[in-house]
Amino acid sequence: MAIGERIRYIRKLRKLTQTQLGVKLGFPESSAEVRITQYETGTRTPKENGIKVIADILEVSPLALKVPDIDSNLGLMHTFFALEDMYGLEIKAEDDKLIFQFKDERKLDPSFHQMLFAWAQQTEKLKNGEITKEEYDKWRYNYPKYDNSQIFKEIPSQGLSDLITDKVKKN
Repeated sequence: MAIGERIRYIRKLRKLTQTQLGVKLGFPESSAEVRITQYETGTRTPKENGIKVIADILEVSPLALKVPDIDSNLGLMHTFFALEDMYGLEIKAEDDKLIFQFKDERKLDPSFHQMLFAWAQQTEKLKNGEITKEEYDKWRYNYPKYDNSQIFKEIPSQGLSDLITDKVKKN
């Protein structure tokens, strides 16, 4: 989820209009809505100090607004939080294990559900010794090219990306 989409999501969560957020950022009321619309649609991107101010107004960490950085622990945590917001991902602790699951799989686009299910199947095959680690890596690093369990194997990666982006924008 891009920064503009996160701003929109959290702004709505805070029950602020675009104009209200823009005015709190210091824009004149006459142009506040336009500026926030530009941020939310990705036409403009706030500078680093602007992200911090927006985060302060929305009462969130700047990391909650930024494009996830999965190479850091904090960035990964905020990625999980975004997945919770978007798709209902939840985490449970059972015994000494952490389990991620979707609270309501009906919120998932059926095609995305199928993609995740295919991944789970490949993981299970690896665990059971039905495929090697190399075969598993080939499957996931080339996804959906080698996925013969779904109709998506013929969709080019850009098309798949556009499909997912469209779904995110609708939410």
